[in-house]
Amino acid sequence: MVDKPSGLLSVPGKGEHLADCLIARVQRVFPTALLVHRLDRDTSGVMVFALTPHAQRHLGLQFENRQTKKIYIARVWGEVAAPEGHIDLPLIVDWPNRPLQMVDHENGRPAQTDWKRVRTGGGESRMRLMPKTGRSHQLRVHMLEIGHPILGDPFYATGPARDFPRLMLHSETLQLRHPDGGRTLRFTAKAPF
Repeated sequence: MVDKPSGLLSVPGKGEHLADCLIARVQRVFPTALLVHRLDRDTSGVMVFALTPHAQRHLGLQFENRQTKKIYIARVWGEVAAPEGHIDLPLIVDWPNRPLQMVDHENGRPAQTDWKRVRTGGGESRMRLMPKTGRSHQLRVHMLEIGHPILGDPFYATGPARDFPRLMLHSETLQLRHPDGGRTLRFTAKAPF
């Protein structure tokens, strides 16, 4: 388990200036480390890597088959009224504006997020987000669509909601099964905000 900082790519980007990334840093210490999943550059928090191809296949299938449990912490714009909810809005890449994603009820891929309000105050809310699917920018678009963009989001927030030093989204908990033996493992990294 690694606690990824905000602003660091999970994998190398295009160009020499985007070569620094989490997998390169992990491979300096664990040369056999293999990618299992990604977090957006601006999202911080729990990521796991595999040390063998067998483990990578096993863990990758858990993500693909939605057998992992993920909990994110987010600070969002506005005081959310309901204590919890479920968002079911299909997403697709907004091709002219990629990497942005958008809701598309005809062509989008299924995307579901459960959420719980942790607390509100000062014109914002602290939320616990539990994605059931793993679409690109899913949590960011879903929160925007219910009227509560994630604070500091450079893609989807506007005005004062955007004026924060970072994206206020953190992968707090990841639960999965160990690739050898199937024992349940739960990794947690406290949100830095």
